[in-house]
Amino acid sequence: MVLGHHGWATLTLLDRCLALSPEQLQLTTSGTFGSIHATLSHLVLADGRYQRRIAGEVLGPRHQGPPPPLATLRAQMERQAARWLERLDRLDELDCSLPAEPDSDPPYPAIEHAATLVLAQAVHHGNEHRTHVKTVLGAHGLDDPELSAWEYVRVIRPEG
Repeated sequence: MVLGHHGWATLTLLDRCLALSPEQLQLTTSGTFGSIHATLSHLVLADGRYQRRIAGEVLGPRHQGPPPPLATLRAQMERQAARWLERLDRLDELDCSLPAEPDSDPPYPAIEHAATLVLAQAVHHGNEHRTHVKTVLGAHGLDDPELSAWEYVRVIRPEG
């Protein structure tokens, strides 16, 4: 349910933002990550990194340059939403470890058996940045979608 909501909420927000003009995608508001486009890019690309990390895959370099087009991000998130459910089915098999990051601020210790930690961080990260985008939309008088778990259940499992 939690990962289903995570994917659905991100895709729903991306669908809303696909209707925005290029100028609107550059809108930002104080206290948020950055522009709508930059925030969505950060959210989706980081989500992919969390998936690779939880599976013990090599992360590779972070994306450099301008954010990918929203349509590209949406297609990537659609694949990732399905992959999260696959990862969840195999969670007992996944045993990723996180290396120490002594030079980060604050420094992080090495963490073994970190799959559930990475999972929790991915969900938290998604919620945080979806909220940022919704804040920017609302601050500029633009409609923002309802992304609650209640709405997810209503839309995904309608009565009837």
